[in-house]
Amino acid sequence: MFSLSLAIPMLFTMLIHAADSLSYALRLGGLRTRRIALAISLAGILLLVSRTSNMAQGPLVGNLVDTATRGANPHFAAQLHWLMGAATIGTALAILCFPTMVKLSSRMVVHFEAAGSIPAMVRGMLKRSKIRNATYYITPPSWKMAKRLVQHGMPRRLMMLNVAVTAIYTTGVLSSLYAAYLYPGQAVAASQSTGLINGIATILLTILIDPRISLLSDKSLRGEIRLDRMNQIYGCMLVSRLFGTLLAQLLLIPFAYWIGWIVSMM
Repeated sequence: MFSLSLAIPMLFTMLIHAADSLSYALRLGGLRTRRIALAISLAGILLLVSRTSNMAQGPLVGNLVDTATRGANPHFAAQLHWLMGAATIGTALAILCFPTMVKLSSRMVVHFEAAGSIPAMVRGMLKRSKIRNATYYITPPSWKMAKRLVQHGMPRRLMMLNVAVTAIYTTGVLSSLYAAYLYPGQAVAASQSTGLINGIATILLTILIDPRISLLSDKSLRGEIRLDRMNQIYGCMLVSRLFGTLLAQLLLIPFAYWIGWIVSMM
């Protein structure tokens, strides 16, 4: 059941979710330095890591589907659950690295402004002295940080929405592939039906989550919201991503049958 053909896409899945989760650290670093536009630009680096990993992951996961369709992989569903487990691990690693990444992001934003371009910034940060100084920013998570997440009220609505969006995105592609396995007569239609699931998450993210986060960030820049509150909000959003990857485990098979039912009606 567990093999190299599964381990490699699991690694890419971990990278995808770790990179996506750490984008919160760049945004928070931008708030701390009051250079949010530069921070969003730098987030493109993490987006590049995520998208590149996603491109490499696709054919590998597709190979698992082909093997299962030929009847040579009776553990296909379990392997998909393993892949979602890798998403949870990647998000958990991002949580562990979050305090360090926030501090590094603050410095990266300043260096980016001074360098004027990402290549120049990277060249400057690869100097031995810069690498040695980076160790001073290593900050492991602590119970004190965890306690701050529940102080002054948690953004429960945002967290619940983020749980739902993360769960849908985590299982969207995998559910469509499992539907292709369950309904071989409509395999192509099922495998191309990811949008039926991910479209819901995109609507929630675009209309309800991103505008709210942007509004809160602008209020923080104007001094209407304390930075400590934004630290708490981004921390809660990261934790909700973790719970979203866990919820995705329960949605894999129901979504696959839902996709199969829709394509069979076409």
